[in-house]
Amino acid sequence: MLKRILMLDDNLDILDIVKEALLYEHFEVRITSDGDNIIQAILSYKPDLVMLDYKLNGNSGDDICRQLKAHHQLNNIPVVICSAYLNKNDLLACGCDAIITKPFGLEELVNTVNGLVYLEKSGSPESR
Repeated sequence: MLKRILMLDDNLDILDIVKEALLYEHFEVRITSDGDNIIQAILSYKPDLVMLDYKLNGNSGDDICRQLKAHHQLNNIPVVICSAYLNKNDLLACGCDAIITKPFGLEELVNTVNGLVYLEKSGSPESR
């Protein structure tokens, strides 16, 4: 069974590129730009990993991450935050499992996703 990835970003070009890259790596990928219904989308899709853009229209990725990590059914799902507005301390405080700085290369994306989906978690997000 393919591992499932759900990505939320308000930039459709980024969503398309990430989806194609992860499909090529044999993941099942669902993309969305709707941050308002993201918790329900995660509950119904049951992803193995969630990727969130930090700066969204409306909710921010760190707020959504906090909601996920506080949710009893979702708190074990690894969360990656992607951001061009990088303040690692603020992002790490939300409980994310990894941070990818925009713009990012596809190799970094794939390595981060594989590391969180297929390997046991060890250490802090900064150690990855």
